[in-house]
Amino acid sequence: MIFSFSYFLYLAPALILAFWAQMKVKSAYAQAQKMPAPISGAAAARHILDSAGLNNVAIEQVPGHLSDHYDPHDKVLRLSPQVYNSRSLAAVGIAAHEAGHAIQDGVGYAPLVIRNAAVPAANFGGGASMLLLFLGMIMSFKPLLLAGIALFACVVFFQIVNLPVEFNASTRAKKQLVELGIIDADGLVYVRKVLSAAALTYVAGTLQSVLTLLYYIMILSGGSRD
Repeated sequence: MIFSFSYFLYLAPALILAFWAQMKVKSAYAQAQKMPAPISGAAAARHILDSAGLNNVAIEQVPGHLSDHYDPHDKVLRLSPQVYNSRSLAAVGIAAHEAGHAIQDGVGYAPLVIRNAAVPAANFGGGASMLLLFLGMIMSFKPLLLAGIALFACVVFFQIVNLPVEFNASTRAKKQLVELGIIDADGLVYVRKVLSAAALTYVAGTLQSVLTLLYYIMILSGGSRD
């Protein structure tokens, strides 16, 4: 089977890292949420975007817990209620990170362009690969396994390319928050903790995908399925 005991054993390092990353995110966010900021997350994002000449990028409030994201198709920054309205260092840090993605889009940041182009293949590969891998295993038919691995490789490629995109957005966020006087050096400590913890979740997710791909390759080459 695809999700056998050996699979979870093989992925243990990534699963442990993911659990640790989630704990760090909760801890860092809880601390930064208690620290006041001079403006709300929405206001911070607006200030950063306008300073970068991105007056055309709108900011919207959307439902959901930490559902914050930048939509490059509609040129809209969408912030969750706890980020949009809150005047906390957690809110301005997250909002600034998403504004960083908008700036990447505005300047044509190469990894972001590649990541956006890879989205359709990654979305299709994420679902179709599981079906092909499952059928290939129960039928012991290597061409299906190979096709499933190739599709899953699209997911891995997307996540690998996504890492520099996320790290760069956080770097831009911290720089803009300080240069525009939204936070000071003390506030930067809390923002850095939140963004670093969030980045670690992406690292864990990428590691899990890479190890999963290697596991499937091992099965294709005749390794254990137990």
